[in-house]
Amino acid sequence: MINLYQLSESELQDQLTTLGQPAFRVKQIIQWVYEKGANSFEEMTNLPKSLRETLSTQFCFGHLRIDMEQVSKDGTCKRLYRLQDNKLIESVLMPYRDGRRTACISSQAGCAMGCKFCATGQMGFARHLSAEEIFEQAQRFSQELQQEGERLSNIVLMGMGEPFHNYDAVIEAIHLLKDRLGIGARKITVSTVGLVPKIRAFAKEGLQVKLAISLHSTLDEERTAIMPINRKYPISELIDACRQFVEATNRRITFEYALIHGQNDTPEEATRLRNLLQGLMCHVNVIPLNPTAGYDGSPSDPVRVQAFIDILERGGIPATIRVRRGIDIDAGCGQLKSKKTAEQS
Repeated sequence: MINLYQLSESELQDQLTTLGQPAFRVKQIIQWVYEKGANSFEEMTNLPKSLRETLSTQFCFGHLRIDMEQVSKDGTCKRLYRLQDNKLIESVLMPYRDGRRTACISSQAGCAMGCKFCATGQMGFARHLSAEEIFEQAQRFSQELQQEGERLSNIVLMGMGEPFHNYDAVIEAIHLLKDRLGIGARKITVSTVGLVPKIRAFAKEGLQVKLAISLHSTLDEERTAIMPINRKYPISELIDACRQFVEATNRRITFEYALIHGQNDTPEEATRLRNLLQGLMCHVNVIPLNPTAGYDGSPSDPVRVQAFIDILERGGIPATIRVRRGIDIDAGCGQLKSKKTAEQS
């Protein structure tokens, strides 16, 4: 079965030509799939029934299979997908009261970066995802929302994996998200632990996509202890690349900062962060640590979190607390996979 999502418009045209179909059928199918959210040929009522039956025997709508799903009290939906080779990845849909519908999608099965506090980092790397596998995660949520009279509005590549470790496929997937689902570049965010050469390359792509940096410490020794990538690309090099990105794109960077009680949530650390980011067009997302089984750190309490933010803002660095979504359903990346593994053992 040919995966429909793997075909460009011209490739779909070639396939239909071999079936003796006129060129306008391509536009009809694309409209059904990407504008109306169809996930079967039977729904495409302006196609002849015989053609629908033929297409159903030759094409499929992606390869992801739902292995597990959880829905939070706040409406967050988290899925564990099984790939064709039985590797597992996670995707999350987060509905917000202001009408936003944000999909958090994965770029790899597992992750090679080894961040100590991250459940995905603790499980290691399996493989890169193809651009179509990255895209399909968003497409599935988009289809379902369309059928409910809603639309997918935002994408964050912040799920399992390091997007810039799979750079080419991620760039291709971004173009698919824009072209097929109509997601504006400014509504797409790529999150990285700080692969400096790729940040510099991304600045030259000509995209208006948002960039988020997982920073979590201002001291090289402490950042290296929790994020091994810092050995290769220390903080000074990372911040220099971030400044280059802002200069090239005129886009504000977001710094993700998971606050770990007693480690990186002190007034001294907040002051160092404020000084580090001076003059850089940025925003800091302060996130109380999401506990995982493989890391002993605990989240900062609300008083320390607010004190941290106050110090940043007094220095002119905008900061907000990022509300943790789906806290009742193992919503941290890698946790649903870990739970499934535990249930099977």
